[in-house]
Amino acid sequence: MCNLYTQTKSIDEIAQLFRDIGIQLTFPEGVPNLQPRDVAITDSAPIVRMTEGGFQLVVRRWSWPGPGGKPVYNYRSDGREFTSGRCLILTDGFYEFTQPDDAAQKRKDRWLFTNPSEPMIGIAGLFRTAPDVGEAFTMLTTEPGPDVAPYHSRQVAVVGDAAWKDWLDYGTSARDLLGPLPAGTLQVQPAPRT
Repeated sequence: MCNLYTQTKSIDEIAQLFRDIGIQLTFPEGVPNLQPRDVAITDSAPIVRMTEGGFQLVVRRWSWPGPGGKPVYNYRSDGREFTSGRCLILTDGFYEFTQPDDAAQKRKDRWLFTNPSEPMIGIAGLFRTAPDVGEAFTMLTTEPGPDVAPYHSRQVAVVGDAAWKDWLDYGTSARDLLGPLPAGTLQVQPAPRT
């Protein structure tokens, strides 16, 4: 399950990407000062959601506390519809970790997945208000496509930029938008170990 992703685009670049696909973003809490970085569980990061005020970019915490206090950072999408709380998590790429071939190595191998055919990856997410943390988001997951399957038994639910509006405005069923990606959609490369 994805527990780390990268986000390097400036707010101007993000706003332009959305304008290019016909979505005008608003910033109800002010324009955030985004810095290029890797985003870890419990970090705050930008998401886009649709409300009565239109398409909004806000910064929220990744994960809410689940039963027993463990963070809910990934959530299975299989067979679910999601008629409220949809959001889009903006990323340049996401990481998966595997056990190293050399058993003496203590650190896992880290793999970066990117989509070279699109300027950003939009990951389908959900946002909700949780006690003690306020509004937070989680990533939806699905069965892995051929690009991810050699590395993990699940993959984040990626929504292509042509379908971002359909995901955010509930205009299309989640079942029609979420699922494994076709072979060759994602590029994978080794990343430095953590």
